Amino acid sequence: MEGGIRAFLEHYEKVRGRTSRVVDCIPADRLEWTWREGKFTLGDLVRHIAAIERYMYAENVQGKPSRYPGHGRELADGLPAVRAFFDRTHEESVAIFSKLTDADLAGKSVTPVGAAITTSKWLRALVEHEIHHRGQIYLYLSMLDIKTPPIYGMTSEQVKEKSVR
Repeated sequence: MEGGIRAFLEHYEKVRGRTSRVVDCIPADRLEWTWREGKFTLGDLVRHIAAIERYMYAENVQGKPSRYPGHGRELADGLPAVRAFFDRTHEESVAIFSKLTDADLAGKSVTPVGAAITTSKWLRALVEHEIHHRGQIYLYLSMLDIKTPPIYGMTSEQVKEKSVR
C-alpha cells in the first residue's frame, strides 16, 4: 500500500468523517425505519458498518477469522447507543490497523469465504464497503425528506453554478 498504514488511516479517517456526518442526520425516531419489511433499517446500516469493520476486517488483518455478530438491535439499541457502538468499534479497529507494518500490508488476509487477499487490498475493500452503505443511508434519508450534508462541501447544483460553460 503506497504510503503505508499511516496514509491509509489518514484517508480512511476522512471517509469515516463523511460517514459520521450523515449518521448525525438520522433522527432518533427514524433510527429503525426501513423502506421495506426485511430490509436494513437506518440503525442496521450504522450497526453493520461498525460491526463489519471491527469484527470482520479488523479480525482478518490480524490473521483471525471473522467474528461478525450481525447488525441487530442487540448490539446497540437507541440512537445514543448506536452512535457509541459506531464510535467505539471504529476506535478499536483503528488501534488494530495502526499496528500493521508494511510487511503485514503486503501479506495476506483470509476472508470469511476462505479467499486469501493482500491485506492492503482487504483494507481498500473496507473503505469501499463503508462508502456503499453510506450511500444507502443518504438514500434512506432522502426518501424521508431529511436534509443531508453534501459529501465534499458542495451540492451538484453549486458545482454546476461554479463551472465554466
